Amino acid sequence: MEDYLKYLNPKVLNKINGLELKARLIVEGYISGLHKSPFHGFSVEFAQHREYVPGDDIRYIDWKVYGRSNRYYIKEYEEETSLTAYLLLDTSSSMQYASEGCMSKYDYACHIAASIAYLVFQQQDMVGLCTFDNKIQKVLPSSSNPAYLGDIVKTMAETSTNEKTDISEVLKYVGERLKKRGLVIIISDFMDEADNVLAGLRHLRHRKHDVVIMHVLDPDELNFPLQKLTQFEGLEDINSKVVINPRAIRNAYLEEINKFISNLKSGCVANRIDYQQITTDQNLGVALSAYLANRSGRR
Repeated sequence: MEDYLKYLNPKVLNKINGLELKARLIVEGYISGLHKSPFHGFSVEFAQHREYVPGDDIRYIDWKVYGRSNRYYIKEYEEETSLTAYLLLDTSSSMQYASEGCMSKYDYACHIAASIAYLVFQQQDMVGLCTFDNKIQKVLPSSSNPAYLGDIVKTMAETSTNEKTDISEVLKYVGERLKKRGLVIIISDFMDEADNVLAGLRHLRHRKHDVVIMHVLDPDELNFPLQKLTQFEGLEDINSKVVINPRAIRNAYLEEINKFISNLKSGCVANRIDYQQITTDQNLGVALSAYLANRSGRR
C-alpha cells in the first residue's frame, strides 16, 4: 500500500459512511438535494414569487395568483448547483508536535482532511485543497472526480512542515481568490493571536462562505502534565529555548490557553462559524461522526 494512503483509515471511513456534510448557511451549493442555492432559475423546488417584468417568459406566470390579484407574478424556483468544499490545511512547524502515544497534530489533521474529502466525493460534490503556513504552499483546484482523492492525500503526505503560521493573511488571501462561495473547512492548531485568526475568519464570512474550523490540539497542550525541569523550544522558532520548572508556570499556562480557546470560540459564535475542538488522542471516527450528526441537526 502506498504510504500516503495511511490517511484513509477504513475504520474512520466506515464510521462516517452514510453521514452527510450539510451546508448550514446558504452558499453556492447543493449537496445531493440537501442544500438550498441562492440562485433562482425555473426548475427544481419552488422558492418565491416576483412581479412580472417585460421580457419574462410568460410560461412562468402564476395564473392562480393573477386570478386573485389581477396582477402578473412569476414563479421562481431554487436552482440546483454542486457544493464545493475547500479544505485549508495548516502545515506550519507547530503541527509536528506529538506527545507520547499520539500521532502528530499534522498527521491527525491529514486524517481529518482525507476523511472529509472522501465523504464529499461520496456525495458527488466538489473538493479542493490548500496547504498553508505563513503563506499559501500548495493549491489543488476543486474537482468532483473521486479519483482526485488520491491526489489530495498524496499532496498532504509530501508536504513539509517547517515554517511559522500567519493565518490571518492566508485566510484573507484565500477569501479574495475563491471565485465560488462554498464550505471552507480550516484544519489547524491556530497557533496565532486570536484576534488575527478571527480577522481572517471574518473576511471569509464577509465573502459569504460557510466556515468550519477544526481546532486540532495535542492533549499535552490542554492538560500541561509536565512535572520535571524541562527545556522548552518554540513550536515555530526552534532557536527559542528556555529551561523552566513546569509546575511553576502550569496555572498561568492553563489560564492563557483557556483564554485563547474561549476567545476563539466566542468569536466563531458571533460570526456564525462552526468551532470544533478535537485532540489527537480522540478516536477520529467517533469524533467526526458526532460532529457531522450534530451539524446536520443544527441546520
